[in-house]
Amino acid sequence: MKTRWISTVFLASAGFAHAQSSITLYGIVDTGVEYYNNSATKGSFVGMPTLTGEVPSRWGLRGSEDLGGGYKAVFVLENGFALPNGTSGYGGRLFGRQANVGLSFPLGSLTIGRQMNMSMYALFDADVIGPSIHSLSSFDTYLPNARSDNAVGYLGSFGGFKLGATYSFGRDAAGPVGPSATNCPGQVPGNSLACRQYTMLVAYSGSRFGVAASYDVMRGGNGAIAPLSSPADTDTHVILDGYVNYGNGKLGAGWIRRNTSSSVHAQSDLFFLGGNYYFTPIFSTDAQVVRYILRSHSDSTLLIGRVNYFLSKTTTVYSSIGYMINSDLGNAPVAAGGTVVTGKNQVGVMVGIQHRF
Repeated sequence: MKTRWISTVFLASAGFAHAQSSITLYGIVDTGVEYYNNSATKGSFVGMPTLTGEVPSRWGLRGSEDLGGGYKAVFVLENGFALPNGTSGYGGRLFGRQANVGLSFPLGSLTIGRQMNMSMYALFDADVIGPSIHSLSSFDTYLPNARSDNAVGYLGSFGGFKLGATYSFGRDAAGPVGPSATNCPGQVPGNSLACRQYTMLVAYSGSRFGVAASYDVMRGGNGAIAPLSSPADTDTHVILDGYVNYGNGKLGAGWIRRNTSSSVHAQSDLFFLGGNYYFTPIFSTDAQVVRYILRSHSDSTLLIGRVNYFLSKTTTVYSSIGYMINSDLGNAPVAAGGTVVTGKNQVGVMVGIQHRF
């Protein structure tokens, strides 16, 4: 009996060992030196950015195990950090960019934990500049940080079509350090609304063109950072965008409507139009125009240009320039994490290097 039991355990273990699994270590290290004028102290800034370069620096672990029948167990742990001083971003969290586990199956994937939500997926293809030093983040710091704590998420692909949704029981446990850290952990017994968030996505991505639409509703919580300092307060983003590929380039455009309903209602519209072009396999350019309108208050326009030179498949040197035009009450900075004197125009320049692994 003992010999038979040992044999049974050995055969079962051998069966499990046949499941194929993999873990990948990956990352991006990106920084440089930036300049902008007309800072809030009425002087110029020269130094290294703490939030982003061409893209934010990060490292992560991504793993999967083949369970058979088209099913896989998956996980991702991703850290974001500031290269100039080595500190963790996203409220000082070790895995502030992503920390989730789930299942992948023929109809999509289901994940649980901190994860990118559908507002971020909606912008992936149409926003050719992305989360760069000069970008949409000058007007809305939530856009490059569209992630949800304590969330259940689904994302499925059906041919070129994508459907996705997330539901968060408590959208943001960090604060008040860093952009979009709002100190709204939620999951309060007896309060089904505090810090909840849901996002939805419908998209089509093809080789020649694509379109995307997303809907994102955040609720506040007692003690959270204003303006969402009550469960009755909401912050809503609607995103509609698309892209067209042509030859060696791409054009992307979109519209983002934001409504904040609290003690003071605010509504804004953000429009963007951009494109990129590869002159050679090792040299490309990007450009974008962003128009921001805060209803009954102010407006701003951002002009962005960027050049990239690829030293190898993994290393790039780049230069980005932005020019911000603010109305009399406008206070949008040209650089992510920067400051500006209200009503002043501003120019920003950055030269940097990026390495991927």
